[in-house]
Amino acid sequence: MNAEPKMATRVISSHSLTCTKLTLFTFSAVMIQIIGLSLFIYGFFPVKPTLSGINGLESFSPPGVDSIDSSQNISALPPEKLKSLYQEVSGVPPLFDRLILMVIDGLPAEFLLGKNGKPPPKLFMEAMPYTQSLLAKGLAIGYHAKATPPTVTMPRLKAMVSGAIGGFLDVASNFNTQAFLDDNLIAQFRRIRWKMVMLGDETWLKLFPNMFDRHDGVSSFFVKDTIQVDCNVSRHLTNELSNTDWDLLILHYLGLDHVGHVGGRNSVLMGPKLKEMDEVIERIHSSITLTQEINQRGTLLLIASDHGMTDGGNHGGSSYEETDSLALFVSAQKFSNAGDSKEVNQVDIAPTLALLFGVPIPKNNVGTVMAELFATLKAEQQLRALQLNSWQLLRLLQTHFTESRCERFSCKSGSDKSDGAEKFCCSYLHATELHESWILNNSRFVDGDDFSSILLAYKDFLGTASKWLSSRSSDKPIGLLALGIAAMLLSCLGLMGLLFLFARDINFKGSHHVSHTNQRTHMWDLDESLIVTIIFILILCMGSSSMVEEEQYIWHFMTSSFYLVLLRKTIQSITTVEHKVRITPSIYTVISVLICGRILRGWHQGGVNWSHLPDISKLLEQAGTVYIQSLHLLSVGLVIIICSVVLLTSRLSKKLSVFLMLIYLFPSLMIFEQILKYQVDTFTFSVGNTTKIQIIYTLIGTCTVGILVAVPWLMPLRHSKTSKDAINLSNDALEESQSELLLRGFRDSVYVIGWCYIFSWCLLQMLLQQPINSMPTSLLLLQILASICYFSSGGIHIKQWVKVAALYYVGMAGHFGLGNTNTLATIDVAGAFNGISSHSTVLSGILMFIITYASPMLALLSMLMDVSMMDIRAAANSKDSDFGHVLKMTLGYPCLVPLALNSVLLVAYTIVLLLMRNHLFVWSVFSPKYLYVCATTVCVYIGVSVMAFTVTYTCMVLATRRRLLSCSM
Repeated sequence: MNAEPKMATRVISSHSLTCTKLTLFTFSAVMIQIIGLSLFIYGFFPVKPTLSGINGLESFSPPGVDSIDSSQNISALPPEKLKSLYQEVSGVPPLFDRLILMVIDGLPAEFLLGKNGKPPPKLFMEAMPYTQSLLAKGLAIGYHAKATPPTVTMPRLKAMVSGAIGGFLDVASNFNTQAFLDDNLIAQFRRIRWKMVMLGDETWLKLFPNMFDRHDGVSSFFVKDTIQVDCNVSRHLTNELSNTDWDLLILHYLGLDHVGHVGGRNSVLMGPKLKEMDEVIERIHSSITLTQEINQRGTLLLIASDHGMTDGGNHGGSSYEETDSLALFVSAQKFSNAGDSKEVNQVDIAPTLALLFGVPIPKNNVGTVMAELFATLKAEQQLRALQLNSWQLLRLLQTHFTESRCERFSCKSGSDKSDGAEKFCCSYLHATELHESWILNNSRFVDGDDFSSILLAYKDFLGTASKWLSSRSSDKPIGLLALGIAAMLLSCLGLMGLLFLFARDINFKGSHHVSHTNQRTHMWDLDESLIVTIIFILILCMGSSSMVEEEQYIWHFMTSSFYLVLLRKTIQSITTVEHKVRITPSIYTVISVLICGRILRGWHQGGVNWSHLPDISKLLEQAGTVYIQSLHLLSVGLVIIICSVVLLTSRLSKKLSVFLMLIYLFPSLMIFEQILKYQVDTFTFSVGNTTKIQIIYTLIGTCTVGILVAVPWLMPLRHSKTSKDAINLSNDALEESQSELLLRGFRDSVYVIGWCYIFSWCLLQMLLQQPINSMPTSLLLLQILASICYFSSGGIHIKQWVKVAALYYVGMAGHFGLGNTNTLATIDVAGAFNGISSHSTVLSGILMFIITYASPMLALLSMLMDVSMMDIRAAANSKDSDFGHVLKMTLGYPCLVPLALNSVLLVAYTIVLLLMRNHLFVWSVFSPKYLYVCATTVCVYIGVSVMAFTVTYTCMVLATRRRLLSCSM
């Protein structure tokens, strides 16, 4: 009667996945995924192609016309001779002799110029009275200089000095700046032997090494230093303004950006910082006015910002607040047409400065000259400036089109000019013909209609060419992208296949204990169906830019819906009074998860469209720092209480539980002291504070590693039988008793280590997260532990893969609950430098990752506690089982489910990104989201690796103890 089931058992077991096979296959799938992802990133985000070399005298001749110069001749010319030659052939006389470039990092243009025709807020106007007076008197012309994303310092400085728009992945280079070798203004000025001085952000020194005759660089990454970082610049100001040996003086002030990072736009320190900058501007303007009166040397002061900032003080994305940078030209003499502020592109600064100072426009410039600054020149000189700019852009256009000599086009009026090359050439030729006709007619007046027509024709060509070149992305190698997607798809199918094989293996081995008449075991419940449905909903929403921007609503809604389904399932399972008493705690835990989720949902109004709406965090910030500090202290206390209760109510001995809590007593007290002593004064940088944070890091790390290493060796092995009973056991029974003994030790060890990881991670977050995020972190901890408690209660049958997926979803919902979005602007830069005494790209990057992925990593680490509550006694007591089998049963779902879910989302969004490669929002919405998807993949890799290493190490130690125990008997 039982022959067929036994034979089926042997057949299935012969083809079942062993622990070794499962490990090798999973590792291979992950490696294939990494290779595919690398290929896709390399193909989709290439470095934009640029023209090599530096522009010389050829830039003053039309494209295709041999220049009177060769690069050999230029290199042989003395700098003074080259400078004179430039001025001779340029046709645009330099309007100034010296340049002071004052960069106020993070200053939004609307702080000075207002927005939408409205003046700036009263607070900002009153903070900068002198600068406002310069605008009112016509001594300054202000521009809203739109920056392109990513709005971080390094690529924006490149854009200002080269006029070129870099690749999207320049955001990564912002933290590890390399020398800038493309044509740029600094190289052009150096070529004519300008003496240059740089004070401020050391990014300039990294971009342009050995270019400055004097310099004093400061690090831009200690964002809590809002005072000393600017004092280090201003302390040299008196001496440098009195010196006459320099031609270019760069002053890069970082304090305002740091104020924004720490306190946001409305920080109490924003007004005083603007006042400080206004006083610096007054000193500089007074100096250049005096200098011009004494020695007739005209000095231009350009006050610029690299980017703006959001209401929270962050930047990196593409919102108006982040891209609204400033370009304010200030002189000792009035500008002829200074008036209302105008809108330009940030890249327009480079060609404008080049022509104002008589050097060639950089080769890769895509900007257009700001014609208002040349209004004092003669008519032919103004048109010459536009002509030089047109020649430079035409050369750049010709690199994108084959057979692009404009002479081959007829350009008849009314003909269809849909072809790109013909469209640009005809626009250029039209302006050139008007210009040549104007010269032949010997017209030299600015007020004539002919002059206006030429001006409009040139601006039409420059505007369309600049816009096309700015939006032009390099051709993507479709073959490489397809190969990358194929590799990721293969990996995804492999991981899903392993998950299905593993599930079949587990279900079969449990099925012969269940009646074959129970067909329900082969059906999916509503909670299982919803877990899969959530993934499909996410995939469908990825194709919409608005849904990508507001993804947090999907996670919050779907996660809450899933737990409502669990609540319904739990209530429906109540059949008797006794069952009701046993199920009631499970109902309370689900309700607590839902309440915590709702609070997290309302803590931050994330995304883009509704971020201005009120939320809990905004109300607390309005209430003041005292309330936030009190909440921070309460959150730390709540984390300690929750972790203590979880440990003291476990099956561990009370002595061991108390001992483990005492280990964390000292770092917990130090965190309390840190909050009480330093949180109120978050705007100052303290060496003592940094040292204390480093001590806390060390203590938390030592506790974590110490518990990981020691607990599997020292964990007491509990036994339900007395020693007297154990003596009377047979050999088989004794061996089974030893297996059960070691299994208990294994579960207890994994439980303690998982608890240690969670406690250490939460204490670390209390130290690193913004104080406003302390309570969401503690609520997230409560949510995760309540979920684990519900899953392990035993009242409701929920499959293991559903439990793991639920914890993964809670982690992702919590990621957005902490204020994260799919824009780079919400990355917390300020916290990434806590406890770092000297700039380190690696260390600050690690801290930034820890802060950003606090929630997903907490969910992954918590799976160890869930693992320790699994019932695997049957596997451990099986005669043909070993610790490899225990490893497989323990780690199968916790490792495969996160990897498979993430793999599905990664492949889906990779395909979406490829389809959207020509979308209007590809760089502002879809590409930043893809960076987050990649970072989430790294997070999953790390979390799964930590789980696998911890359980494997514990198993190895227990196996060793088992052998020692057997030998002793």
